[in-house]
Amino acid sequence: MSSNINSVFYAESYHPIQAGSIDGTDILPHDNAVYRALLCSNAALYDPTGDPKIIGDPYCTVFVGRLSHLTTEPTLHKAMSKYGRVKNLRLVRHIVTGASRRFAFVEFETEREMRRAYQDAHHAIIDDAEIIVDYNRQQLMPGWIPRRLGGGLGGRKESGQLRFGGRERPFRAPLQPIPYEDLKKLGITPPPEGRYVSRFQ
Repeated sequence: MSSNINSVFYAESYHPIQAGSIDGTDILPHDNAVYRALLCSNAALYDPTGDPKIIGDPYCTVFVGRLSHLTTEPTLHKAMSKYGRVKNLRLVRHIVTGASRRFAFVEFETEREMRRAYQDAHHAIIDDAEIIVDYNRQQLMPGWIPRRLGGGLGGRKESGQLRFGGRERPFRAPLQPIPYEDLKKLGITPPPEGRYVSRFQ
């Protein structure tokens, strides 16, 4: 066990119950959204490869979140071009109203340019909004369930739907004994005891 609150770890695969747990050791869904995500996961109701709007190389693509509702495609293209050559950009919009959903996927020409954006664009300011940048978990993270189905990662306290294990909100090193057997039965990868990293790395 670790008493160092700055010791953290990150999810390599997605499990709805674990994502809802601050230290990755919960064995029961603690809110209705986690339960909904668990149902979707168990019934294989979400297929990330079945989205016809997904294009491009996932290894060259970043997720950009917490955009201003005012940010447009040209504005985002200009901002992200600082980090490399933008090949494709999709600002996700509401299917009925056309309003921005405040997140986007940006594909670069090369993986090197993607990595530069991942490193340097995180917490950049666009249209007075502090953005977050992550890799394309939708296509690359095993077991991924999106926010609209109760999953996702990160979130704000005000929303009441925090999800842990990602770049913004990593898991904290557990302060209590780890329930290895229960986690194993659920197919949840246990915390890497003794191999935590600093949240400041």
